Amino acid sequence: MRSSNPVFSRRGFSRDNGYAGFNTAPQAGGAAVGTQGNPYAQPQAGNPYAQNPYAQTDLQHGAPPQAPATTGRMTMDDVILRTGTTLGTLIVTAALAWALLPVDDANISRSYGIAIVAGLLGMVLALVQSFKRKASPALILSYAALEGVFLGVVSSVVDNRIASGAAMQAVIGTMAVFAAVLVAYKAGWIRVNRRFVGFVMAAALGFILLMAVNLLFAVFGGGDGLGFRSGPLGIVFGIVGILLGACFLALDFKQVEDGLAYGAPREEAWLAAFGLTLTLVWIYMEFLRLISILNSSD
Repeated sequence: MRSSNPVFSRRGFSRDNGYAGFNTAPQAGGAAVGTQGNPYAQPQAGNPYAQNPYAQTDLQHGAPPQAPATTGRMTMDDVILRTGTTLGTLIVTAALAWALLPVDDANISRSYGIAIVAGLLGMVLALVQSFKRKASPALILSYAALEGVFLGVVSSVVDNRIASGAAMQAVIGTMAVFAAVLVAYKAGWIRVNRRFVGFVMAAALGFILLMAVNLLFAVFGGGDGLGFRSGPLGIVFGIVGILLGACFLALDFKQVEDGLAYGAPREEAWLAAFGLTLTLVWIYMEFLRLISILNSSD
């Protein structure tokens, strides 16, 4: 199971990517689509990973969830626990960075420098984890700790110098998006299929390329680059970024659901936590940036 965040996903979503793919409903006279190449596959009819051969695999269509076959299989409790641990680590280090790295005139350069170094190191660890076949809890938690330092300082800068209360507004917005996507996904309003995945990945690639070009123009040309992160265009791209984050969440939920249905090993819960954390950080940063732009326009 790999993160659905396109920044850190190296193999994408395909039926041969070493994990359960989409369109998992069994076809007539054959095994479920997406099972070939799955490292957990076993020669059973229907769902090849289920101990109960009559259990259906497409949970999004309303089939009852199957109980884990053995204690070595991933459960929803495992996903919740690992995600809570990862996000908890991020929140604690963010709070410490907020408290211990002041952003007043005398200290902002030092605090910002530490935050940038932590952010870069966190990105490196995230990339390393994304290229590993197995989850490394130490890498994932280290990423969360470093990312927390970065977010703590950036949030403090925005909250104290641009828009008072921006950090809490961004947290509330992120939680609202998470809850809304979860409800929509479980209700079947969001259908994660190959067309949906292709659209999201193409849109995300285009978004990231535009932001990279804008950053290059800002670094070498000065100012706000091409203006994609300021003014009216910045507002539009901020909203697009949040919508993309919501789509990433739907992909994350689908991966977790497939992992449970196909009897993924328990350690896969760490990869689920990693992917969800990446997506929530993305959404939070887009909210924080959007709030900054809106307040700068006042």
